[in-house]
Amino acid sequence: MNYTEVKFPGLGINIDISPVAFNIGGFEVYWYGIIIAAAMLLAIFLGVKDSKKLNFPTSLIYDFILVAIPVGIIGARAYFILFNLEYYSQDWSRVVDTRSGGLAIYGGVLGAALGAYIMCKIRKISFTALADYVIVYVPLAQAIGRWGNFFNQEAFGTTTNLPWGMTSSTVVSYLTTHCPALDANCPVHPTFLYESLADFALFIILYIVRKRSKYAFETASVYFLGYGFARFFIEGLRTDSLYIASTNIRVSQLLSFVLCIVSVAIILIVHAKGITRRKLPKRLYEQEGSKAGKTDKASKKEETAEETSDEISE
Repeated sequence: MNYTEVKFPGLGINIDISPVAFNIGGFEVYWYGIIIAAAMLLAIFLGVKDSKKLNFPTSLIYDFILVAIPVGIIGARAYFILFNLEYYSQDWSRVVDTRSGGLAIYGGVLGAALGAYIMCKIRKISFTALADYVIVYVPLAQAIGRWGNFFNQEAFGTTTNLPWGMTSSTVVSYLTTHCPALDANCPVHPTFLYESLADFALFIILYIVRKRSKYAFETASVYFLGYGFARFFIEGLRTDSLYIASTNIRVSQLLSFVLCIVSVAIILIVHAKGITRRKLPKRLYEQEGSKAGKTDKASKKEETAEETSDEISE
């Protein structure tokens, strides 16, 4: 296993890391995949746990997961490929080579949202209620997932003199090849860390907003506003941004700007018109209630059987 020494010169910290966590029969398992999976599982766990306290149908969360995760992965991949067509058109087999990287968060979030919207339309369920509930856990998953970039030594920024600047042989090699105007021997902004911290803060903010807000899409809009605002500035520091063809316009910065404007507009409109979050259909609660009822009946039968057994033994 090959290790890379990551240095934070200003802090006097050196860490040896490897993108590979372990091998199974010669098959390499990467930290990136493990971290992404762990982030999703934690988000799901908290979402299900909170559903019991907030009276939100747990079954709907599982339905969302079954739709959102695969569609989100497809969206993340499609977004990245769309703005790297020149590279992938040279060899279309690269499209399915996800182990070499190539997932975009914006594509994943928008893809998952589209999949969930279609599911809600088909099942005649309020998309506003689902969106405002599940969106809270998205920045938490993103905050954890960004550490996969650290192990891969990617998604870093331009050179900096700040004490938390980071460098490694991978960073030096990348800057030498792709950013000749920068001094490859200088540390760079750990932009993955910036976004991770911003996402953790946004997760806490959304928890509070969801609890206090009654307006439709307000919690979801705060997510897109907060993430869009942070991503706009962080993206400006990165050296690996996706650009709109033949321009100097960074795709994520443009999308962040648009999402911020749209989010502010939605918040103002729902408040001005008093558009509250629609309730979910009773059938979802009745289904869970019937399951709970069956469980309770089974438990009572077991208790009765135990009591009868005790009486006989006495």
